[in-house]
Amino acid sequence: MTEPAGDARDSTMTSRSFPAFALIALAGSLLLTGTSSGNEPACAQGQVQLAFGCTDVAKTAERVRGIVREAMRELDLRSAIVSVRVGETAVLSQAWGESAARQPATLDMHWRIGSIGIAYLTTALLQLQDQGVLSIDDKLSKWFPAYPRANDITLAMLANSTSGYAEYADLNVFPLYENIYYQWPEDELIKISFDKGMECEPGTCFLYSHVNFIILGQVMAKASGKPLADLIRTGILEPLGMHETRSDATPFIPPPVLHAFSTDIGNNYQDSTGWSPSWTTAAGAVMTSIVPDVMRSAAAIATGQLISSKAYAQLLDPRTASFYPWKPSQYYGLGIFVSDGWIMQNPFFFGYSGVMAYRPAEKIAIAVTCTLGPKASFSDNTSSKLFLRIAQGLAHTPLSPANERTWMPDQNAANVQGR
Repeated sequence: MTEPAGDARDSTMTSRSFPAFALIALAGSLLLTGTSSGNEPACAQGQVQLAFGCTDVAKTAERVRGIVREAMRELDLRSAIVSVRVGETAVLSQAWGESAARQPATLDMHWRIGSIGIAYLTTALLQLQDQGVLSIDDKLSKWFPAYPRANDITLAMLANSTSGYAEYADLNVFPLYENIYYQWPEDELIKISFDKGMECEPGTCFLYSHVNFIILGQVMAKASGKPLADLIRTGILEPLGMHETRSDATPFIPPPVLHAFSTDIGNNYQDSTGWSPSWTTAAGAVMTSIVPDVMRSAAAIATGQLISSKAYAQLLDPRTASFYPWKPSQYYGLGIFVSDGWIMQNPFFFGYSGVMAYRPAEKIAIAVTCTLGPKASFSDNTSSKLFLRIAQGLAHTPLSPANERTWMPDQNAANVQGR
């Protein structure tokens, strides 16, 4: 994992380091040159409006195919599944490569969507606020007064990772690889975090910590009287017709399955599909899906389709922009990443990775997942690299190698795991 220049990081981290759950931000500009003013003439039938003008859908789709084919060769991708939409026009939905030996990857294959589920969790949180069940400015002490600094931590701080709670996903204290099939109880994960102590005063730093989302899920269930999985199902999945998306903290993935491969254990290339995801986030937000379903949610989440205008402004509130490593054009909202006009999530753990992204200026939606071959780099999010190439290909701008740089936004150098 490439780290920000000039920052003190643990130089001993390798590709076997802990696969931290998917808040790997894209550095460098993702700006598409030129934006639509709304005054341009409508494109002809069979065309879409991109930053550089109207272009044929078929030619745009072929451009994306060329980008994916080149990336598969250069990055040693075992599989890639990609969907691109511009406005109401479906440009491309296609799968390349193989899931397992002699099993072609297909669009209907299910995969672990990781932190994309966190965007669903925070959307459901804002829906509860819209219903008057809670407020994101409520103090944690309203539900869990015994938790550390509960009277100083708001639900918003949990959702944007400014609570100050420590990250439990630290191999110094978290024996994940002793049993990769172990089903981690939430209370056990919370205890590991709390035993480490606070990393900063609440609201004074950004520190990505999985425990924030576990606690948030518990609050939502307690406040509503409904399991988090039900809140996400009725608030997001059913309204958007996401029939192939489900919550399940066990290793089970509905068939057909997109197999993942990892070198996290002993640097040996092996199938990691069945490893337990129970540690990754709140029970109910640990999810599997298919790329077409993720595409259905990309624009809906990014435009606030399922929440009020007030809640949408809170979802994208740049209150973390003043904290390292963020800035006004790149910051973490409520469970979602904002980067130069893109609103996105990009999970990465246990050999699975993906991107759900939407750019309102051009109404471009992109959903991506890929798995890796034995010669690939396992040290960073390859789906993010593929997404960036596609995004810049749609903008017809050259790809700068610096724009492929990825990094983990975590202030605590000792706990940076980079995966």
